[in-house]
Amino acid sequence: MRKLINAPARFVDEMLEGIYAAHPDRLTYVAGDLRCLVTTRKKQGKVALATGGGSGHLPLFLGYVGDGMLDGCSVGGVFQSPSAEQMLNVTKAIHGGEGVLYVYGNYSGDIMNFDMAAEMAAMEGIRVETVIGADDVASAPRGREDKRRGVAGMFYVYKVAGAAAEDGAPLDEVKRLALKARDNVRTMGVALSACVIPEIGRPTFELDEGEMEIGMGIHGEPGVKGKALLKPADEVVDEMVRPILEDLPFRRGDEVSVLVNGLGATPKEELYVLYRRISQILSAEGIKVWHTYVGEFATSMEMAGASISLLRLDDELKKYLARPADTPFFVQGQL
Repeated sequence: MRKLINAPARFVDEMLEGIYAAHPDRLTYVAGDLRCLVTTRKKQGKVALATGGGSGHLPLFLGYVGDGMLDGCSVGGVFQSPSAEQMLNVTKAIHGGEGVLYVYGNYSGDIMNFDMAAEMAAMEGIRVETVIGADDVASAPRGREDKRRGVAGMFYVYKVAGAAAEDGAPLDEVKRLALKARDNVRTMGVALSACVIPEIGRPTFELDEGEMEIGMGIHGEPGVKGKALLKPADEVVDEMVRPILEDLPFRRGDEVSVLVNGLGATPKEELYVLYRRISQILSAEGIKVWHTYVGEFATSMEMAGASISLLRLDDELKKYLARPADTPFFVQGQL
């Protein structure tokens, strides 16, 4: 294990201490718990958005707390769910009188703890609604979307729902738009290497030199096709994009946003090589790209690899995707 850390058991809290020190005007914590992160710019009279999940995925999850996106995040250990009490603390701190929307990934520990937090919040008079991200087409077949993992495509749910809340939409409307974004995004990933959880100190899975795994999850969950020899970038993109296009399905004349996401150890130069081929495929399919995001949006520590997400757009989704956002980890002007 080669990492710039101190004691592995202190890794998450020291990371959080660094974030608070770097952004004291933007982020703080509540209930005396570093892992209950909230914006310093709380706004009364608007729907609040909360997320949560394990560490190791920056900027997912906590990186999207800020103007025009999320209001708070409960933070777990590396690849571990935060507790129900932590999510409740975040919920109480961000509630501005108009209810709270939870948006998080489709993982059993998160579902159990966040459902419990929502029940406890209800007992304190706070209405909570939930939207669960499930965009990973590799993790379950069509018709079983409720079993799919939430991965990088959750960025779009945060962006659309956060913009709607910023505009003053009521909770039911913010939830409707979050569901609309969730239901129109599809993602597929490829891993080229494993990552190392500090407290474990060894790779989470094994890939030999020259191997890849298409469909790998952001915690190292198995891919849809198993291990294979690493192919040229164009062939890898072909194998990733085809299942995405067929799943929704995307059709000629659709307009989309594309997100090319690095998993932690893949340089942007390679991500743009991938986007080159994505652009060619979409053009040949008669699908218009409205806006593209290339960078790191949902990582897996130092895992090498990438994911591709497509969001099918209409005028309503474009309206909210175009809104400005300003967080310590993501900034966008009006598109």
